[in-house]
Amino acid sequence: MFLLFFLVWIIFNGAVTLEIVLFGLVISAVMYAFICKFMNYSIHKDIVYGKRGFCILQYVCVLVWEIVKANFAVIKLITSSRYDLEPALVRFQTNLKTKQARVILANSITLTPGTITVSLEGDEYVVHCLDKELAEGMNHSIFVKLLEKMERM
Repeated sequence: MFLLFFLVWIIFNGAVTLEIVLFGLVISAVMYAFICKFMNYSIHKDIVYGKRGFCILQYVCVLVWEIVKANFAVIKLITSSRYDLEPALVRFQTNLKTKQARVILANSITLTPGTITVSLEGDEYVVHCLDKELAEGMNHSIFVKLLEKMERM
């Protein structure tokens, strides 16, 4: 939060000089001390938010990478005449505890080409896959592992 205060100070000033930086550090420190004392904030919360932010960034990067990989896999399936597509409905369960994590997983599956989350009831998913090969290991995917890691925080 201290860094956020300082960054806002620098952006609003529009210039970076020694005086502006020193004054910004002092103002940011006073603001941070104020929220720690009167708004039930702490350095520990900053560390937790930082770790969560890193995990969210990691999840988004993995999601984008999986979308790119799935795009190429679907293009290969569609354009190749040697494959006979075998669509499949897959049912699986996860150990995700929060509804938010389960919905994020369902949306991530739907965003990935070749798969659509048909239903989510409790912790049971029904996913339609363009081909059986796309359905393998869905309940132990990298998405599930990263979401479980975020839930433990």
